[in-house]
Amino acid sequence: MGRIITSVKIENLKDPTKSIRCDSLVDTGASYMVLPSAWKGRLGDLELIDKVDLETATQAKIEGEIHGPVRIQIEGFRPIYNEVLFIDMEPEDGIYEPLVGYIILEQSQVAVDLLGHCLIHVKRMDLK
Repeated sequence: MGRIITSVKIENLKDPTKSIRCDSLVDTGASYMVLPSAWKGRLGDLELIDKVDLETATQAKIEGEIHGPVRIQIEGFRPIYNEVLFIDMEPEDGIYEPLVGYIILEQSQVAVDLLGHCLIHVKRMDLK
């Protein structure tokens, strides 16, 4: 399977002048919108909601911080209101790789087209 990258805008709901636009890896194994801790100040003063223990794809145990509220919009899809998860990340060649997780995808009515390597709009939300 190829990598799917999408443009995402994250905005502080209490201070809309504080926002981030970034290219993010679509990761259906992640749950949240995951950002590097180094970017926390760029979103201004967000409420710390919780500190959580996490397990990465490499089975490493790390700690993250959930902050919010934020407005998240995947380019081409409707905005949602949620939280972000900040974790310590190591940039590769000076570039961080934020993640868009399945909760954000589902709320935004986004599905992953594995054959076309793109994101598609879900016409109906599932209540079953």
